[in-house]
Amino acid sequence: MASVLVTEEIAGAGVDLLRHRFDVDVELGLPADELARRIAGYDGLIVRSATRVTADLIGRAERLRVIGRAGTGVDNVDVAAATRRGIIVANAPGSNMVAAAEHAVGLLLALARNIPQAHAALVQGRWERSRFAGVELADKTLAVIGFGRIGQLVAARARALGMRVVVYDPFVSAERCRELQVTSGSLENVLLQADFVTLHAPLTDDTRSLINAERLHLMKRGVRIVNAARGDLVDLDALVDALESGQVAGAALDVFPEEPYTTGRILELPNVVVTPHLGASTHEAQDRAGVIVAEQVAAALAGEFVSNAVNIPHVGAEDMEVLGPYIPLATRLGQLVAGLSGGGFDRVDITCAGALAEHDTRLVTQAVLAGVFGALSDEPVNLVNARAVAESRGIEVGEERTRTPGDYTNLVGVACGREASAAGTTIGREQRPWLVEVDGYRVEIELAPAHLLVMMNDDTPGMIGQVGMLFGAEGVNISNMSVSRSGGGRRAVMVLAVDTDPSPEALERLQELGGIHRVRLVTVNGRT
Repeated sequence: MASVLVTEEIAGAGVDLLRHRFDVDVELGLPADELARRIAGYDGLIVRSATRVTADLIGRAERLRVIGRAGTGVDNVDVAAATRRGIIVANAPGSNMVAAAEHAVGLLLALARNIPQAHAALVQGRWERSRFAGVELADKTLAVIGFGRIGQLVAARARALGMRVVVYDPFVSAERCRELQVTSGSLENVLLQADFVTLHAPLTDDTRSLINAERLHLMKRGVRIVNAARGDLVDLDALVDALESGQVAGAALDVFPEEPYTTGRILELPNVVVTPHLGASTHEAQDRAGVIVAEQVAAALAGEFVSNAVNIPHVGAEDMEVLGPYIPLATRLGQLVAGLSGGGFDRVDITCAGALAEHDTRLVTQAVLAGVFGALSDEPVNLVNARAVAESRGIEVGEERTRTPGDYTNLVGVACGREASAAGTTIGREQRPWLVEVDGYRVEIELAPAHLLVMMNDDTPGMIGQVGMLFGAEGVNISNMSVSRSGGGRRAVMVLAVDTDPSPEALERLQELGGIHRVRLVTVNGRT
């Protein structure tokens, strides 16, 4: 039974879900050195934001197959190192969206009305109404930097408070912004207009210190800034200088460059509101995150599709409804073609034809590559690291989508250079994987988990009988079979599904039969 280590608190329902299927250890606050010592014994790891999953830790995790982050961000996980090892990294996107958006709006209101400062003064016995007079949000301009799902929720709430909203996000179209009744613009243009700025961008090399000294001085004097996204989006020293000079009237921060953050110049300023990374800290959000990440870890350990994996191409629900049945087909085609080729190719080409071509087929490509290199490599290869394995071997990957699938509604084709090719589709209500072409020959056989024997032979009478008699004498049962010949009738391809592996001696005798030109035995199972 697979084992899972949980190092930070998640919802009890999530732990119970895992315990029904796996061995689970809950070790809260495990020191880094102890975690490094013990990680080799686990197949799954669940963390929140405090546990640092470094490349060194991942290198010690001999059995690890999945890392679950109970929350949205994965800044504390070395995703690149996990990807190289074929370890799935999954999060719980959307679990804390409402909580994060509401906290940002709460900080916005607290900042505008000096609520924390007024509270602190009053409990100390000081009634200072005039000192803590604030400003209204109505009719003010809010700049939302990063217009993903949380930014959009904040914008909707700000508009309900009577604010004018301008947004900057290079990955959101102007049309989408118009639909949501906000105005988009360049970063500089948006900052110039802002009375308030709220940050909701991801942390990347491009967004690190996005709010720096230059951009702070670009803003209106007296601007107020909220950061409940990532600490490193703001140059903290530059922000302190701007707060002290009055260029920035106030700042509200829920995140910091290093956490926990308990000492620093910014904590000494009277025009600052701070909270200890509470954006996702609601009971509802934590319950959702714990259950979602437990479901993702369970799916990964069961070999099922992990919908929230951050290092597998993300596929939306509508695309996945169409693509889902073609993932095992693609993997099995990859395994088959790799086995037929025997290696020696420098390129893999994947074609998706028919209605498939109208969808994002990157996951189909990953499945093919996982099948190809899983069949040829001793290292673990799956949907996570398949493309990286191809790149490490210098294998080019070609992808083509076409709406003309020939005689089929949908078709997936795979070719390993000029060495071997195959194509398949799905049939029936269950959408079973079906092999329809091998090396240009039309065949019809279910591509179920099996040992497949593919032979190229002369198209002469008695060939099928000879093969059947040989396998009968060896006790090898043929469960399925398809035969196809070329237009000229000189050569034929025979594909047989057999219940057990023929012995090496049986394969040698098969190749000694007159008219057999090539024999390949391939195990197809669809596992990645």
